[in-house]
Parts: sequence; structure tokens; C-alpha cells
Amino acid sequence: MATSKPYRIESITQLHRMMGLGKPHHPLIGIIDLKDLKADPDVNAVMFDLYVVSLKRGCDKLHYGQQKYDFDEGLMAFMAPGQILRGEENGVPHTLEGWMLFIHPDFLWNTSLARKIKQYDYFGYSAHEALFLSDKEETIINGIVDTIRHEYRANIDKFSQDVIVAHLEVLFTYAQRFYERQFITRKITSSKLLERVDDMLTDYFNEDDLLSRGLPTVQHIAETLNVSTKYLSSLLKQLTGQTTQQLIHEKLIDKAKEKLSTTEMSVSEIAYDLGFEHSQSFSKLFKAKTNQSPLEFRASFN
Repeated sequence: MATSKPYRIESITQLHRMMGLGKPHHPLIGIIDLKDLKADPDVNAVMFDLYVVSLKRGCDKLHYGQQKYDFDEGLMAFMAPGQILRGEENGVPHTLEGWMLFIHPDFLWNTSLARKIKQYDYFGYSAHEALFLSDKEETIINGIVDTIRHEYRANIDKFSQDVIVAHLEVLFTYAQRFYERQFITRKITSSKLLERVDDMLTDYFNEDDLLSRGLPTVQHIAETLNVSTKYLSSLLKQLTGQTTQQLIHEKLIDKAKEKLSTTEMSVSEIAYDLGFEHSQSFSKLFKAKTNQSPLEFRASFN
């Protein structure tokens, strides 16, 4: 009977032992071919204390946001330490091909990548927000990973870590480039998501109970749209040049301008009507976004 509690993997050695793969070539970094994975019927969820990068192909269909896609191309996904990987309902497909790259955080200690890796938002994306690779892109990624595999299997010397870290940075930079390409090439999905965000914020600020509901949060919008907060902000940043929080503020200021120019409500009344507990917070945000105080904006209309 499968356990509901995630099985925790704390090291490369533990991972190899669980998979029956023998001693790893390196204690802090490793690459496993997916054909070598052995599904444990008693484990349906695993939590890694490792960074995990995977590239796979071979599933018939995959849910991507609200749509289904056939994919013969490679599918790339990223996990940060502490995230949970859950098994597929029907187990691991027999035709699954690809690899999984595991990096212990200690391997990055005292390197530039230790800080930089936290800036790659895709390590916080959900499983259905994976990266679809073209054949050309997959060839590039596989070439980098092959070099990393060769390097950590070679005799370790004082240059090994620097060489591998340099290739990891190249790998992550290409992934960033390909994600931005995906936001553009999957225009239908991206545009629909943007429309939904715009409609959601318009409806939200048209409600009459904003004081009790409070201002809309990035988390609320992402959960409603069934996407992760980081993926949503990355996509919106690519499409509009603004993050989700900035779009929330833009809609808020538009609504505030409407009330200031068409009603006799006081600034405090408008602030409370828009969900602010303190009018000073509203005035401060309005001034920061428009370079005018609410009263100065109203005076310019009159």
C-alpha cells in the first residue's frame, strides 16, 4: 500500500542506493537515465533536498495549464530543494526516455551560482508549467549535460567544480532563453491567461466589498488561474513588461483615478472603498505611481 507521506531523498548516495544504481561517481552531483528508474509501488511522492533538472520524452499527452498537448519533443522541468515530486497515476511509462540531473546545494557552496540559482524563477514553477523544447533546443541542452556527465565521471581535480558550475550556468541561461521563447510562441495560451488576469482584476475592483475582502494578492490570482505565482509573474513580465503585482497596482490606480475624477468621495472614502485599511497607504502608493497626490490629481481635472 502506497504511503501518503513523501519519501525524503537527502543525498546523491541515498538516491543511487534507492534506485539500486551502485556508488555514484560524485557525492554531490549526478545524472540518472530515466530508463534506469525503478518505480517503488510503496512510494508515490518523493521530496528531494537537491536541485533537480529533468528532460523527458515519451508520454502520449500532458496537461499544460488548461490545455492538453501531444509532445514528441523534449520536456524540461526544474525543482528546488524541498519540493515534492509525485508519481503519475498509471506509473512510469515504459517508453519514457531522458535524464534527471541532481545537484546537492553543497556542491554550489562558495560559487557565484549559489546566489544566482535563486534568481531562476523556473525552479518555482509547477509541474504543468514545464519547458517544451524544439529538436534544436534539445540538442543544445543534451550537449551541455553530456559535458557535465563526462566531467564529473572523470578524475576529480581542483578544476572540476569550476568547470561543472560554469556548464550549469550555461544550462540555466539557455533554459531562461527557451522559457522566454515559449511565452512568445505559445501565444494563444499566454494571451488567454493575460485576458483572464485583466478580466479578473477589473471584476475584483468593481465589487462593493473590497474593504472586507482586502486588496487582491498575487497568490489569489495565481491559484484562481491554476498556475504558480512565479510562472504567472514571469509570463506577464514577458508579455507586458510588468509583474503580477505591478498589474494589480495599475488596475488599482486606474480605478482610483476614475473615482477621483467622477465622484465627490473623499480620499479616505476612496481608499477604504478600494480595500485599504489606512488612507495614508493608498495616498503613498498613488503618489509613487503617478507622481501626484490624490488631491493633486483631482485638482488637475477640475
